[in-house]
Amino acid sequence: MPYSYQGACWYTLDPASLLITSHFNEGMPEFPAEWLAHEYYGDDVNKLVDVARSETGIATLHEATDGNPAASKRWQENVKLGGDQEMIARLQTGSGEVWGALGLYREPGMPMFSAAEKRFVSEASRHLALGARGALLMAEAGEPDGPDAPGLVVLTDHWEVESTTPGVDHWLCELPDGDWDAGRLPSAVLAVAGRALRTAHFPDSPGEVAISRVLSRGGTWVVLHGAVLVSNGTPRVAVIVEPAHPARITPLLMAAYGLTEREQDITRLVLRGRSTGEIAATLVVSPHTVQQHLKSVFDKTGVHSRRDLVGKVFFAHYEPRLCDNERRAAAAKPLRGVRSSVTPRGW
Repeated sequence: MPYSYQGACWYTLDPASLLITSHFNEGMPEFPAEWLAHEYYGDDVNKLVDVARSETGIATLHEATDGNPAASKRWQENVKLGGDQEMIARLQTGSGEVWGALGLYREPGMPMFSAAEKRFVSEASRHLALGARGALLMAEAGEPDGPDAPGLVVLTDHWEVESTTPGVDHWLCELPDGDWDAGRLPSAVLAVAGRALRTAHFPDSPGEVAISRVLSRGGTWVVLHGAVLVSNGTPRVAVIVEPAHPARITPLLMAAYGLTEREQDITRLVLRGRSTGEIAATLVVSPHTVQQHLKSVFDKTGVHSRRDLVGKVFFAHYEPRLCDNERRAAAAKPLRGVRSSVTPRGW
């Protein structure tokens, strides 16, 4: 690609919602806030979600505007930076999950992106998707001592703290009604431990791995896992506390608003950019039924349109991760990504 300028623009996307989780461009360390607002609230072509769910998975801005990009705000922003052409390609694995997107740009006066170049990028995109997926999954396991690292508390069957990992007090202080300094564990920790210990006295029954999702004092979602430790002595239970990853946040948010199962199904499809007709066909219901459910979703979440719904989810739960990843990239630290809501085949 001899005519590219400023390097490529890379994005990672949450496979569950197709929302952006990180961005990297050597010439643009921070993705402008107004561009994010336009991506999710503006009316334009060549948006990441549209390309990600398109039939071909690749599009140029000139093609999307029938050769007249001047009316596109994203083209106008590109021109301010000295660019003209834009090509967006999704990074999708063979099993169907979209893990990222690639943006390529050219200066005014340069040759248009050719069909051969588009084919090359399309063929390379699957390999790039595997790289993006592998890097994100490895990043989730990295930095065990970082501020977002999981914390561990080991309790006896008398609810006494036997041992902890360094930094777990940070998580316990974030949970409601707990006071680590006073020795009072949050009720969410005790509840998870109780559910896990419930089967400890039944040797023939497999121990329960209890899971709980809690909204922290700071307004972020936290996930707790409780499991009984196997030993020859009295039962003990380990409780792991960690931040909810973006792939888990969407169902948490929907549950917090009290959406019904059908409303949650429709919301997931809205986040992925599906139209009323596509949602109706997928769920085998009428378009009128979809609209009625959407009205209920809007009422419960306090928004007035699909675009507002997507924007609310992104800016409340994904944009903070994106900004954190930009700071991490500037400090040469591993980026934090997402875990897919489904187990990728062939991994």
